[in-house]
Amino acid sequence: MNITSVTTQPIAGQRPGTSGLRKKVTVFQQPGYLENFVQAIFDSLDRFKGETLVLGGDGRFHNDAAIQTIVRMAAANGFGRVLVGQHGILSTPAASCMIRKHQAFGGIILSASHNPGGPEGDFGIKYNTGNGGPAPEKITEAIYANTQTITRYLTLEAAADVDLAVQGRTMLAGMAVEVIDSVADHADLLATLFDFDRIGALLRSGSFRMCFDAMHAVTGPYAHEIFIKRLGAPAASVMNGVPLPDFGGGHPDPNPTYAEDLIKTMFSDGSGAEGSGSESAPDFGAASDGDGDRNMIVGKHFIVTPSDSLAVLAANAQLVPGYASGLKGVARSMPTSAAVDRVAEKLGIKCFETPTGWKFFGNLLDAGEVTLCGEESAGTGSDHVREKDGVWAVLFWLNILAVRRESVEQILRGHWQRFGRNYYSRHDYEGVDSAAANGLIAHLRESLATLPGQTIAGATIATADDFAYTDPVDGSVSTAQGVRIGLRDGSRIVFRLSGTGTEGATLRVYLERFEPDAAKHAVETQAALAPLIALADQLAGIRERTGRERPTVIT
Repeated sequence: MNITSVTTQPIAGQRPGTSGLRKKVTVFQQPGYLENFVQAIFDSLDRFKGETLVLGGDGRFHNDAAIQTIVRMAAANGFGRVLVGQHGILSTPAASCMIRKHQAFGGIILSASHNPGGPEGDFGIKYNTGNGGPAPEKITEAIYANTQTITRYLTLEAAADVDLAVQGRTMLAGMAVEVIDSVADHADLLATLFDFDRIGALLRSGSFRMCFDAMHAVTGPYAHEIFIKRLGAPAASVMNGVPLPDFGGGHPDPNPTYAEDLIKTMFSDGSGAEGSGSESAPDFGAASDGDGDRNMIVGKHFIVTPSDSLAVLAANAQLVPGYASGLKGVARSMPTSAAVDRVAEKLGIKCFETPTGWKFFGNLLDAGEVTLCGEESAGTGSDHVREKDGVWAVLFWLNILAVRRESVEQILRGHWQRFGRNYYSRHDYEGVDSAAANGLIAHLRESLATLPGQTIAGATIATADDFAYTDPVDGSVSTAQGVRIGLRDGSRIVFRLSGTGTEGATLRVYLERFEPDAAKHAVETQAALAPLIALADQLAGIRERTGRERPTVIT
């Protein structure tokens, strides 16, 4: 078993996006494609010889083959130990937990998050640093630079595959490979934050039912261990709980469009009529995505937006043991609604606005500036790890419900009455021609200087800019993070292109309007935002430039 240097050459298009490198499986299966990127990661790191690397993924197609390749390359490059999740399974928050607990040098996570899987689906890879969080831009840019100049990668010749099905330790060219329980470390950490006795009593009471949709993705084993085994919920509380390489043919994105099974269950009326379900809806529903870092919260006949969810968690944190002493501060991504800002103001704590991407929260968390973070794209988390955490969010909600003994809808309506309601929605136009999408954003940027002061369709524009962020911890600057249009009445529209897709471009349009009057909190969201929706199309020329009459997904 010898270390061998394989001659290679740069492959175009390996710049990491918002959360690593994502492409079609067939692209990653090309000779040298994965190897080039992995070697580029290793070449961007210093002083890792003999150190520990955490490795795992969301179980999607090509996960197991990629792990074997990376294990051999880690040994050839000089790592001393690799910790691999059993069966190659490791949720993104669990990987962050494991990196921190075992003081690993870093970790490689194999996932395309909420994107579809299978042989014709998507695949992804990203590097997390020793704090457990996604690599910052200075590292991802160094990785990209290495992909443009690479001439060789190191691997092991004639090395047998590691048996990922069996926990245990084997040696590979002087490097220890430890296949460990994928769930235990993360579950143990979560048990220190939440009142498992109180949550368990609620779930076993017989008067409260929950439904968690793992979407045939990575959180299935975590849900079974935590909700069923440790908390005592009935086995039927978890649906689609077996991870599958193609996610059962579904799209593992926890939103009302793709989490169809959960929505049907939560909106059942028990009448037995077609499409209504034969049993009344559970009291609480939730779903998580491909790699377990996103979440959706649903009450009986009631959907909670991610932005509202973050605000409710912040407002009720004192009810949860791990956060009972108070929050240091909160942070949200720029497109996320300002609902949590209003909570922070009343609590007298700091609130930070960052670009999209969990990596931007890392410095704030490490510096002790914030406790809770969230993104409108269904990601919430805290300083317990350095990734967003879907199962954590579900447990946080369950803890609140166990203490307050109110319904999800009652909690939300009470929150709006106290803080006001931020009507908010995101319209996604997926698979848009890249040139058309880039042209749309360029058109908006060219108009920024002239928009303030204009009145269009009865709305007066007060501000218009392209969001830029200066990190308050290290002073690093990130520019061109999204076009923001602010109206005189406080409403706003944000336009940005997503960095998480693999095909064409995804145009995201964010719409927000604050309503302080509780008598007006029952208006349907899209109706409340209708004037903003029309204005967004008029400002950007969405229909004209993309050819789309309507969004692909509305959340």
